[in-house]
Amino acid sequence: MQSSDVIVIGGGVNGLAAAGRLAQSGREVIVVEAAAKMGGGAETCEFHKGYWVSGLAHLLTQLDPRMEKELDLARHGLSFAAANLKSTALSCDGQHLVVSGPHVDGLNDADCKAWTTLCEQLTRYADVLRPLKHMPPPRLANASGNELVKLAKLGLSMRRMGQNKLREMLRLLLINVADVLDDEINDDRLKGLVAFDSILGSHLGPRSPNSLILLLHRLSGSPLTIPKGGMGSVAEALVRALNALRVEMRTSTPVKSLVVVGDEVTGVELGSGEVLRAPVVLSAINPRTTLLGLLGPRHLDTDCVRRIAHIRMRGSAVKLNLALKGKPDFLGADLRSRLVIAPSIDAVETAFNACKYGEFSPKPVMEIILPSAFEPDVAPPGHHVLSIVAQYAPTELKEGWKTGRPKLLRALLSRLAEYEPGIEKQIV
Repeated sequence: MQSSDVIVIGGGVNGLAAAGRLAQSGREVIVVEAAAKMGGGAETCEFHKGYWVSGLAHLLTQLDPRMEKELDLARHGLSFAAANLKSTALSCDGQHLVVSGPHVDGLNDADCKAWTTLCEQLTRYADVLRPLKHMPPPRLANASGNELVKLAKLGLSMRRMGQNKLREMLRLLLINVADVLDDEINDDRLKGLVAFDSILGSHLGPRSPNSLILLLHRLSGSPLTIPKGGMGSVAEALVRALNALRVEMRTSTPVKSLVVVGDEVTGVELGSGEVLRAPVVLSAINPRTTLLGLLGPRHLDTDCVRRIAHIRMRGSAVKLNLALKGKPDFLGADLRSRLVIAPSIDAVETAFNACKYGEFSPKPVMEIILPSAFEPDVAPPGHHVLSIVAQYAPTELKEGWKTGRPKLLRALLSRLAEYEPGIEKQIV
């Protein structure tokens, strides 16, 4: 018996957004989530009594404006504590750079002009590639006319750039970001910041092949914003939008397996033993978990199993939240900007080297946000919260996390102290 038109596995922001779009088209949708609440990694948590912070990512950079508009997330409570956030490349001598797109404060005229030209060039390439993020992968094997037309339009927009610019874009797509920056820019602070932005969240260094395309992906997204109430407010707005669309959402409901009849998935079996049936099952969780775990290798050919098993998804980012009893001072830097410790390309690449061998970097590079500078109520009066995403540390540490965790914490605090000497005395 059919339970609904669509079952969505996973109540993270991607699963919620997909459920909302499907419900708007008139389909009856059920979302099943293993955790106790919807949102996945988009959460705002109290990590120490009275101190609140976004659990994982603390900046919103890839919110699809079409989804935001169509689900009317603003009406459902989504607002922003800060938008178009500037980035500050911290310097140990207090000579910081403040970067906002092609505009930089604190840079000499020659590098400023070179960066403006390079930034505009990369942004233009990102704009050309942006439609790829808005279209499903074309089914070329079926020779579908509409799919081929979409690709043809994309190809035409690339051709309109002119032969020389198109050739240059194709060259850059396969190159590393360090070579591009070294060719155009002299200032180490700016190069370190851009190199860090290119590899943030990946298992790559700035000299790794294809690292530039990650920067283009970042440039093709929305401007840096801080959601009011932290990242959890994004999930909350999506949940309210789905409630308005009468989407059924089940939490604490893990899926045990996909139900297969013949060669078709016809539903899901829950951990409780209950079976939900639907003609369409959409998975918004890890593809390896979905296909090798919930579906099972017996339903896939050998080559497909091999390719799924080799999907690259190694992470090397570390999250550190600090509750502070005072206001930090990063050598006079603007605390209402995104602070970055990445003094040069070599500093970022050297930090990556340790991670290749199962070790964490003794000199990590990092992105720092002070949420309490934008929303004072996330910490007690006069106190502050520091949210840090650092690179690099492997998921599987060679010496084990039991002994390695305190050492990594010491390395992170030592690195912070180079730019805020009094930071450790303020830690609650």
